[in-house]
Amino acid sequence: MPRELQIQVAPEVAAQKPLLISHVAKLMHIKPDEVRHLAILKRSIDARQRTVKVNLKVAVYYNEEFTEAPITLPNYKNVNNSQEVIIIGAGPAGLFAALQLIELGMKPIVLERGKDVQARRRDLKAINRDHIVNADSNYCYGEGGAGTYSDGKLYTRSKKRGDVDRILRLFVAFGASPDILVEAHPHIGTNKLPNIIKAMREKIIEYGGEVIFNTRVTDIIVKNNTVAGVVTQHNDTINANKIILATGHSARDIFELLDRKKIYIEAKPFALGVRAEHPQNLIDSIQYSCDVTTGRGNYLPPSPYSIVKQVAGRGMYSFCMCPGGVIAPCATSEGEVVTNGWSPSKRDQETANSGIVVELKLEDFKPFEKFGALAGMEFQKAIEQKAWHLAGKTQRVPAQRMVDFTQGKTSTDIPKTSYVPGTTSVELGQVFPNFITQTLREGFIQFGKSMRGYLTNDAILHAPESRTSSPVRIPRDRETLEHVQIKGLYPCGEGAGYAGGIISAAIDGEKCALKCVATNLQ
Repeated sequence: MPRELQIQVAPEVAAQKPLLISHVAKLMHIKPDEVRHLAILKRSIDARQRTVKVNLKVAVYYNEEFTEAPITLPNYKNVNNSQEVIIIGAGPAGLFAALQLIELGMKPIVLERGKDVQARRRDLKAINRDHIVNADSNYCYGEGGAGTYSDGKLYTRSKKRGDVDRILRLFVAFGASPDILVEAHPHIGTNKLPNIIKAMREKIIEYGGEVIFNTRVTDIIVKNNTVAGVVTQHNDTINANKIILATGHSARDIFELLDRKKIYIEAKPFALGVRAEHPQNLIDSIQYSCDVTTGRGNYLPPSPYSIVKQVAGRGMYSFCMCPGGVIAPCATSEGEVVTNGWSPSKRDQETANSGIVVELKLEDFKPFEKFGALAGMEFQKAIEQKAWHLAGKTQRVPAQRMVDFTQGKTSTDIPKTSYVPGTTSVELGQVFPNFITQTLREGFIQFGKSMRGYLTNDAILHAPESRTSSPVRIPRDRETLEHVQIKGLYPCGEGAGYAGGIISAAIDGEKCALKCVATNLQ
């Protein structure tokens, strides 16, 4: 058996295998050439002190040969003639549900309103360059869901939700770097996710499943409080007595459909704010205590940050922080602007960005109470539409320098940022209700006290960051995971209010697939 060690080393030691082996050998009182193999099991960075260290968990093979066990896919079954389950949405919840169904012998039919992962690129270019929003194919809709072209973070705090390691290993089997099994905050990168998503789709089809693009569901057929199938925008009817509803946090038409059909849904609190962009070298200097000019050196990655404050009884926190990344336009309809962020796998852009959002409460939606369960969604929509008007009715976004925002001053100039459609100088207090504005202003001052140098006019705020999570919850039974009212309907993932990122959505997709099979066997 290998010997496992928990060690802390300098970044240059962690990055260079010969130095790391020498360090471990010295700790074990053996010669470096006695180490047959050294495997890094876990890696994280400790930047709490002025001297940055790397925490490693390693397995040292020093008196036995090492044989690497390949990471392989499960034994999938051909389900071409098996019972069918409709999956609405080809994001992580939908794709992992489909793969789990195949593994267990049922046939998934995945309906995706958007385009395949390659074809989506043309629509992303159109929104960035031409300010044209395709309501069915954009940063939120299309194969792979919102995560495909908005960063690909694989970190979740929700370890109790399920087997995180299984999901990570499946990603590796489909082509992701094995590094995601090691890093404390794994990340695939927007540039690498498309090929992984494509490989998943091809595997689903290879084993008899179906993946149908450009197909938006316009009705769910319900008979005697049990699902019977769906109708698409092409007026096609697809029959099935099990439907996994995995449409994501921005599928407003699905929320409206359920509400119109009196299928029970409820308003859910979420968070909303701005996306803040700093120079990456400034964030590095704050987090690593290094010189802003000379930088972090060759052995440390671009630094992320995570910060949480309580401001006047509300949480204000960083969300989806993207080191070495860019800000993207994530509107799903004309007449609105929305921001999000992403990083390539190398995180090698010159800017860092993060959502900085304020916790909302159900009572905040009171001005929209006439919309019932859709009150939060209408609150969200109203802010996105106001931002669109204020910025000039294109995909340009309202923007303001950070210190100017805290002082309520319109910025006289906005430098070019990573947000390709462009910015318009706006006093952001005009975008938000007063309670959000005041919370953000006070919160940024508090952030600046915790992270010296963070509060600066070199940071540009873009508004709004509004699609943090679903504004609606679709209630389901705790045991069967079926809708509390409709049998055979499995609300799933972020859109239903049961996930908050790629990993938790994938886990929830698998859980819903398992319940589909379990109820089928009863």
